[in-house]
Amino acid sequence: MNQTFWRCSGLFVLLCCCVRAGAQQALTWEQVRARFEQSNPTLLADKLNIDESKAEEITAFLRPNPTFTLTADGTQIAPTHGVWEPFAGTFESPAISYLHERRHKRDLRLQSQQKATLIAESSHEDLERSLLFNLRSAFVSTMQAKAVLQLAKDDLDYYDHVLDISRNRFQAGDIAQIDLDRLELQRVQYESDVQTAEVNLRTSKIQLLTLLNDRTPIEQFDVAGSFDFGDQLMTRDEFRKIALDTRPDLKAAAEAVDKSKTDHQLAVSNGSTDPTFSVWYTHNASTNNPFATNTIGVSVSIPLRVFDRNQGEKLRTQIDITRNERLRDATEAGVLSDVDSGYAVVASNLTLLRPYKAKYLQQSLRVRDTIFFSYQNGGASLLDFLNAQSEYRSVQLNYVNLVGSYLTAAAQLNMAVGREVIP
Repeated sequence: MNQTFWRCSGLFVLLCCCVRAGAQQALTWEQVRARFEQSNPTLLADKLNIDESKAEEITAFLRPNPTFTLTADGTQIAPTHGVWEPFAGTFESPAISYLHERRHKRDLRLQSQQKATLIAESSHEDLERSLLFNLRSAFVSTMQAKAVLQLAKDDLDYYDHVLDISRNRFQAGDIAQIDLDRLELQRVQYESDVQTAEVNLRTSKIQLLTLLNDRTPIEQFDVAGSFDFGDQLMTRDEFRKIALDTRPDLKAAAEAVDKSKTDHQLAVSNGSTDPTFSVWYTHNASTNNPFATNTIGVSVSIPLRVFDRNQGEKLRTQIDITRNERLRDATEAGVLSDVDSGYAVVASNLTLLRPYKAKYLQQSLRVRDTIFFSYQNGGASLLDFLNAQSEYRSVQLNYVNLVGSYLTAAAQLNMAVGREVIP
């Protein structure tokens, strides 16, 4: 009895695990984005550039190490008994010297590297912006492929219903064999649409899983979300303002200008002379002066700046400021161009989508049903019905593709702006 119970329990647990493994895991856009930020290898590798730049801040702020020098000399023969005593009159002089950096060289090196870290952070955000557009496009493609597949299945189911009615009419002698054959041959197109839609859906899922660096089987992976469009759109000037405040590549360009100014200050500072301070102690047992046996000395070494060996670097960094300012202006012009182009595409898609949703979808359905009813009762020809069915399929498919184009264009505009302004 106990063995039977445990066997049944084991089978139940195994069945539950199999059901759970085979179930599809539908992810929303927010969940897909969170997984992407946690697991995309390209994004994670680029993020390490920020850590490397922060590590270089430690190097940039290092102080010069002091220098220790030890000098020893003076082996001689003792004058009293003529024996060689190697350490009797040894001269010892330990010394320590230190290079003093003037004009805030160390602070300027740190500031320059800190601004390089800011540029690395902005560049990382810009890479994430580009990759998120690819991710959003793959997500939209998957949602669009699901919608097309559902539409193809609905069309096939409806056409099978038409075939059932037509076969009954043929049995009753209401239509000819040739008409039934033409209807059945037309079914191949709908079967082909279903197969093509399934392949497109699998391809879109593969692309999405690749960006997520996910090894989940395609059959167990799915996404969910609203496949529709928003009728409201902000003005172009509002999008422009958000882009100028948000775009990370524009921030990186502005930070590059700031860094080049700091680098110029550092070049000027590096042109200044740095003194070296030294202090030493001397023990000289062989001196004739009894007061000079143990002495302490100090010195200051100052390089003579006869030639300015840093004038080329000063000029280069000065030119680099102007170059980065021109690059910043070019980046700003590119940002505004991206916003204007993306806005035009989104507005164009909305212009096409509004009449589809308000009129064309209902009209195509009404025409198809009316012609089918008329054909079923002998008031319309087979060609009229096939044309109406084809027009309905074309209108519905065009609408789905237009929604997909709108969502892709919205993702493009979000990328141009620098953040998600159109959900």
